[in-house]
Amino acid sequence: MIPRELLATAQIPGGDELRLYRRGGDFMIALGGNELMSTRNSGSEEALAAMTCERIGHTDAPHLLIGGYGMGFTLRAALGALGPNARLTVAELAPEIIDWARGPMAALTAGCLDDPRVHLLIDDVAEFVGGGRYDAILLDVDNGPDGLTRAENDRLYSLAGLGSAKAALKPGGVLAIWSAAPDERFARRLKHAGFKVEETMVRARGAKGARHVIWFCSR
Repeated sequence: MIPRELLATAQIPGGDELRLYRRGGDFMIALGGNELMSTRNSGSEEALAAMTCERIGHTDAPHLLIGGYGMGFTLRAALGALGPNARLTVAELAPEIIDWARGPMAALTAGCLDDPRVHLLIDDVAEFVGGGRYDAILLDVDNGPDGLTRAENDRLYSLAGLGSAKAALKPGGVLAIWSAAPDERFARRLKHAGFKVEETMVRARGAKGARHVIWFCSR
């Protein structure tokens, strides 16, 4: 077994410390003993983008809000699915995440942050949810509604936060939320917020790996 090599750390504003590891050709971002994301398990993050793009249809110039960047799997999948007139606003709270994307993980990033369709914001995605009119809002923040990294993330998933997201969507728009695990109470909250809700199970790695959840919520 190749040992993990600690490459860098990042302090989340108002939260805990993230750690970037490398093992051979793989990268992992961890919080304490929890592995939040890994280059070996990108399937559900890619599905978040691909399945959302399918649901918004053939809009000529869609505008998507993505929070946060993570390892960029969702952003790269969205760029691959959308045409040249698309706009993708990416909000990432921790600037070190972007430093890692442009530094040790530059080969994985593959220039996606420099795509002219991408507008990168180093800020809390909650600050922008209510500030635009989006065809889709894609949230892969923390570990889902049952957050780990930062208590303040809970406001995104509160009834008020969901109401702001709904108001920010264009008619027929989609709020897509990634979660590491099912959450029946949160699914009920989505319906209470007035969304039409579709809950989908996706695998972390092709047909294998952990089962993750994506809620697709249309207004």
